Amino acid sequence: MKVVTIVGARPQFIKSAALSKAMRKTSIEEVLLHTGQHYDPNMSQIFFDELEIAAPKYNLNVGSGSHAQQTAKMMIGIEEVLLKEEPDCVILFGDTNSTLAGAVVAAKLNIPIAHIEAGLRCFLKYVPEEQNRIVADHLSTFNFTPSENGRKWLADEGITENVYNFGDIMVDGLLFYSEKAERFNFDYYCEKLIPIDNKVIKKEMIEKGWCFSTIHRQENTDSLEKIMGILDALNDYEYPVILPLHPRTRNLLPEGSMEKYENILFVEPLAYMDTIYFAKHSKIVVTDSGGLHKECYCLKIPTIVIAVNSCWAETFVGNWATLAHPEKDDIICKMNNVKADEKLWRPAYGDGTAAIKIVDKLIEKLSVKDVLRK
Repeated sequence: MKVVTIVGARPQFIKSAALSKAMRKTSIEEVLLHTGQHYDPNMSQIFFDELEIAAPKYNLNVGSGSHAQQTAKMMIGIEEVLLKEEPDCVILFGDTNSTLAGAVVAAKLNIPIAHIEAGLRCFLKYVPEEQNRIVADHLSTFNFTPSENGRKWLADEGITENVYNFGDIMVDGLLFYSEKAERFNFDYYCEKLIPIDNKVIKKEMIEKGWCFSTIHRQENTDSLEKIMGILDALNDYEYPVILPLHPRTRNLLPEGSMEKYENILFVEPLAYMDTIYFAKHSKIVVTDSGGLHKECYCLKIPTIVIAVNSCWAETFVGNWATLAHPEKDDIICKMNNVKADEKLWRPAYGDGTAAIKIVDKLIEKLSVKDVLRK
């Protein structure tokens, strides 16, 4: 049995690592295709190295561009690979343009699709990721949801067959790497903070505590006013803020503008294990990343989510995650008043065995000839 796994962005590398590890224990032949959606070495290669993912057999190197340009380039490249490899199944993760392109091409070629992290909804149709989720879910043969909400939301849209909730595959990697991260000490991780402004980062600056933050979503980086409001709030927090800069955010900031934010440590993007460490030991996390705020929930770290809504509804139970507008006053108010309720926390995303269960189900289903797309 042969599968083609399509990845393109850093969260997908993490999910793919867990699934590939499970598939290596079977007779499945996996062909890895990297679209090149994340092409910066700090956003791509560093993850392949750290997560011990085999080098992709194909890299489309599509790079940046508008949604249409990027997706079109991906579709052309993906179609060539699928026609050449003739896989029994195409595996997709999450909600990126890579996911959308893979779903459309595989469906047109009548190749069964397995969508991992299916069924998520933020119920905002204008959000690009929401559009990608809906298309991928409706074209997929098998939908693997990370939670019961995912199953329910698919059922509400009429998708009920070949839907499985085995938990969140990202939890598989999180449990493994969060434990591994503790093998190294504070001094080790401080060395990983590479400044991108004029600050010299010393461990004394953060040894009494810190806030960890990531900002990269299109809706928060489509104007300088929004990103400045977010940075103004972070700069007023009582603890220093560690902020790895995504290329999109970095490109938006005018030259020299970072210097006025004395409380923010602007650093190069971090590897996965470094991210887990700084998030896990922070006072609070401020992010617009769906993956990170879901991981923080699993690690029991209070999180301020700068977004209108989130598809990870479970994280808001007990105030483990709190929504905020990209405005200084709202963000700093939420940061200073967050109170998570330990009694309401529950393991909403499985026990870390999703990858094994997904692989077993695919072997079971794909061994039956003439798999029908539902």
